[in-house]
Amino acid sequence: MKTKLKIAPAYLIMMIVVLADQITKLLVRLNIELYHSVPVLADLFGETFLFTHVNNTGAAFSIGFSSDLTNRVFFIATTCLALVFIVYLLYQSTHRIQVTAFGLVLGGALGNLIDRILLGGVTDFINVDFPDFIMDRFPIFNIADSCIFIAVCLLIIDLLFIKDAPQTQSKSEGEEQILPDEYTREI
Repeated sequence: MKTKLKIAPAYLIMMIVVLADQITKLLVRLNIELYHSVPVLADLFGETFLFTHVNNTGAAFSIGFSSDLTNRVFFIATTCLALVFIVYLLYQSTHRIQVTAFGLVLGGALGNLIDRILLGGVTDFINVDFPDFIMDRFPIFNIADSCIFIAVCLLIIDLLFIKDAPQTQSKSEGEEQILPDEYTREI
């Protein structure tokens, strides 16, 4: 009998991500005025790392429709559908790395969904200056966005490099273990 992979860690990861995301966003909203920046370790890094309070009504890179209301409705509906799909994928997980990744995605998506529902847009604040070969500054992001990015990286690693048999829970008491023929032959 095939046993299922434990998925409870995904929900724990999700809760941690939502809490960390919402607490950091609240601190930014309370301590930094909208569209203002605070340097992080300015003596060491200059203006490479800033906390910049912005409200993003679009998606990644502020991509969206011309109407904030249209963005809000579209991205709330899309996020809800995505959450249902991610939960489905979570229950189909075959490796712990997938469980971890789906927990990160769920937490990130819920963190941004809470902002969209309560505030009309997502609070972004992590502002990093990367070398200018692609763009002047990288778009401002938050903890939820970071977790979603990390999850996608984990899923790519899983897809490309993890080829072992699926990991399963240890067998429960009273559950029969099915062994291949070479283990069941009598001597």
